[in-house]
Amino acid sequence: MTQDLAFSINRLRFDEHYQPSDTTRTTTNFANLARGERRQDNLRNALKMMNNRLNSLLNWDNPTGDRYQVEVDIVSAGVHLDKVQTQSDSTVDALPLIEVLQSTIVDTKLNRRIEGIIGNNFSSYVRDYDFSVVLPAHNDKQASFSVPEDFGDLHAKLFKSFVASNAYAEQFSKPPVICLSVSSNKTYHRTANEHPVLGVEYVQNEHSLTDDYFRKMGLTVRYFLRKGSVPPLA
Repeated sequence: MTQDLAFSINRLRFDEHYQPSDTTRTTTNFANLARGERRQDNLRNALKMMNNRLNSLLNWDNPTGDRYQVEVDIVSAGVHLDKVQTQSDSTVDALPLIEVLQSTIVDTKLNRRIEGIIGNNFSSYVRDYDFSVVLPAHNDKQASFSVPEDFGDLHAKLFKSFVASNAYAEQFSKPPVICLSVSSNKTYHRTANEHPVLGVEYVQNEHSLTDDYFRKMGLTVRYFLRKGSVPPLA
């Protein structure tokens, strides 16, 4: 971007009382859980599943499997196109940009809170527009599939500006880590590298469209396959 943009950040706790905000995409996974007559049961079951999974991974000195709890905040970032600097809790209207999750691990034995990563699930209106509108329009009535030369450039610049912003630095001490479940027609090759939590690392025989899109955002794409999983996690 040629000029600095102003961003605002709002948080919403994902718990059994969670109600999606007006700016949350209707197809977002955590918003889908909060619908229908059994919405609260769905949310409780999701939280229980996350805590059970967390304790299965952190099983040392955790004989009863309930030492740790995970807290999740839904972080919504908006961009102020008028470039007016606002506080992170501002109610001034902003153009919704992205939603990510921030996790916090609670050690109930030591009564300690451990900061998790920012990112995790990734929701973006601009990315949706790129893949749902720009890409189909570019390939309409074309003999073979192709990608516009500037595909993803605007999204990449907005994302980089957000991560480099004062609003981000004020609230987050770690760089973002985006996790996506992926499946493509590329061939994945197993490597000798195995992460204790993420699982075995794989590499592709060639770059995918997702690889290139996220590289423009300044992210390094790596693929891992946990035991019991089907598609790799990017």
